[in-house]
Amino acid sequence: MNPIPSQTLKDIFVDLSSEIYKVCSTLFRIMIPMMFLVKVLEEFDLIPVINECLSPLMHLVGLPESLAIIWTTTLITNLYTGLVIFFQTVPSGSLSVAEVSILGGMMLVGHSILVEVPIMQKSGVRLMVALLTRIGGALLFGVFLRYWYEFTGGHTEPATWAWENTSQDNSWSHWLWQLTQSLVVITLVIAVLISMIRVLRYLKVEQFMIRLLKPILKLLGIAHNAASMTIIGMLLGLSFGGGLLIREAQAGHIKVKDIFSCIVLLGLCHSLIEDTILILLMGADITSALWLRLAFSFVIVAILTRVLPKINDSVQNRYLLHDASTKT
Repeated sequence: MNPIPSQTLKDIFVDLSSEIYKVCSTLFRIMIPMMFLVKVLEEFDLIPVINECLSPLMHLVGLPESLAIIWTTTLITNLYTGLVIFFQTVPSGSLSVAEVSILGGMMLVGHSILVEVPIMQKSGVRLMVALLTRIGGALLFGVFLRYWYEFTGGHTEPATWAWENTSQDNSWSHWLWQLTQSLVVITLVIAVLISMIRVLRYLKVEQFMIRLLKPILKLLGIAHNAASMTIIGMLLGLSFGGGLLIREAQAGHIKVKDIFSCIVLLGLCHSLIEDTILILLMGADITSALWLRLAFSFVIVAILTRVLPKINDSVQNRYLLHDASTKT
């Protein structure tokens, strides 16, 4: 058994409460204005216009165009905001598990680009690479999942979720009450997730996953000195792993080309614990949310690490990479 931490239960509770408050306050500063914006768009009947503009992308991945607003909101803000809009606007049972899994897969790869794309840039990749990884990667993963489910013929049954809006009341007062309920539920979800992650850290699950994934990263061409930070990002989020990679890149401890492979992998596949659980709440299939996402990301990075050395250095430096140890 691990020794009991030196912190008292009171210290642990205070520390945990502080972390939950910080995470929620940061999220809510983004979520609440965005929810108001979506409500205003709804009031002026502009959401159908947005959906129609993005309908080609939704048709590409085999989804109804009405889901476009969910994905675009998730892209700009975060998974939590996208989830709230999903639960508020999509009736339970109106989509198949496969359709929810495709949407969830795209949300997993493409979200929070206003926050996470700059992190990718600071790590050493160009803006266009970061955007292509997140947005293009999300669309490509969506197309892959579409044909995967069409080929296997699986999960055509209706998806159901416990949290949804069943009221037909569209008044502002009801909407504010519904928003309040949503924020309370999000707070509870965050509290559970943060507690779960702390327990996993205490049980040293992270170290086990690092040992498990290091050989795979080696096969992908990711350098040994970047593997641990990459795995931390894959498990806990791009902000964690990307922040560590930025520090090491700025110190010149990791080669720029190694940073490229790591950050592209993190762009496609990060926060395997928290984000996966959130998408499963939608009724998505865990095979696509976790295992197919891992396989898809590994294949893309394996291809890139083998193609990159064949590209001229001047082309790489101009269009793909930059030295994060400088001010570029």
